[in-house]
Amino acid sequence: MPSVEESLALIKRGAEEIIQEEGLVEKLKRGEPLRIKAGFDPTAPDLHLGHTVLINKLRQFQDLGHQVIFLIGDFTGMIGDPTGKSATRPPLTKEDVARNAQTYKEQVFKILDPQKTEVRFNSEWMDKLSAADMIRLAGQYTVARMLERDDFHKRYHNEQSISIHEFLYPLVQGYDSVALRADVELGGTDQKFNLLMGRMLQKHYDQEPQVIMTMPILEGLDGVQKMSKSLGNYIGVNDLPGEMFGKLLSIPDELMWRYFELLSFRDMAEIEDFKGQVNAGENPQNIKRLLAEEIVARFHGGEAAQNAHKSAGNQVKLGEIPENVPAVHLEESDDQVEFSISYILRRADLVKNGAAAKDVLGRGAVFVDGAQVDASFMVQRGSEHVIQAGKKKIAQVFVK
Repeated sequence: MPSVEESLALIKRGAEEIIQEEGLVEKLKRGEPLRIKAGFDPTAPDLHLGHTVLINKLRQFQDLGHQVIFLIGDFTGMIGDPTGKSATRPPLTKEDVARNAQTYKEQVFKILDPQKTEVRFNSEWMDKLSAADMIRLAGQYTVARMLERDDFHKRYHNEQSISIHEFLYPLVQGYDSVALRADVELGGTDQKFNLLMGRMLQKHYDQEPQVIMTMPILEGLDGVQKMSKSLGNYIGVNDLPGEMFGKLLSIPDELMWRYFELLSFRDMAEIEDFKGQVNAGENPQNIKRLLAEEIVARFHGGEAAQNAHKSAGNQVKLGEIPENVPAVHLEESDDQVEFSISYILRRADLVKNGAAAKDVLGRGAVFVDGAQVDASFMVQRGSEHVIQAGKKKIAQVFVK
């Protein structure tokens, strides 16, 4: 294991706050693997790069020799995290949670080492608690203290409803740390209240309180608001290589350094050298390209990263038709109502053959009305689309 000083330097990289740092140092000095916990409610099927800020930190703990616990909040997901919400979040069904949890596992192992990761579900222990156990757990905190929490405080004073079950959320998250005997828990800055609950409950259950570590919320492509699918400023873990590459190249130059710190696994000394190169006149896009290639390689492999630039040249903006685009009318004689994009590419002479269609789709270089599509995309009879294959082939296709 690295020295305490070396470990602490890597652990603190990009971190917003550590409570309490001296406690972390004491734990590290023991020279034993620590239990590092981070919880994720499977509220949606796909992760974006904002979520990976925590996952990257988990990987750094793994590299330092510690035991990482990737906790899937299948029980808490059915309560709904009230953090930052102005209204009660609709609870998920068990089916929603199970489906989303499966995709989470598939995505996080593109970053985490599966051999060094303990995947747990908080229903393992929460389903076993009786009604009496839940009452005793709820008795560990007061309504007055709950209402000190910023989002509850605002809703209460704005006379917006707060459901009783929402008060259970931080208590259950805190109890997760008891059940897992966590040494360290990671979370976003917006999770500080919930993380502190874990420390409080561990003390109540005569455990050594966990160290909590908050990570910043990553800004999205606009460089202003947090990365969010609802805001449309996100980069999805499952985005196609060309789309991911193009989005990363589009971020503001100044935001690049924050992305390097929070998303890259390059040494900080190397990143400082990049800053020096830019200050000396190097084109920021050349450095940003290195970041884009690293991220694409992480999720799609080295070959995809090398070729991603070939598919990042979309000429069409969503909802717009460029001038002088040739029109192609396809007359289909059978009763089929939809056609694969691969078939349409061949029929419209946008590719030479099936192999070429497979290649251009595999590179993420096919766009329909400005949106990147993959081989699963179907074109409906009676529709019309501007279809681009690669950087040069483009047509307005009418399917009759």
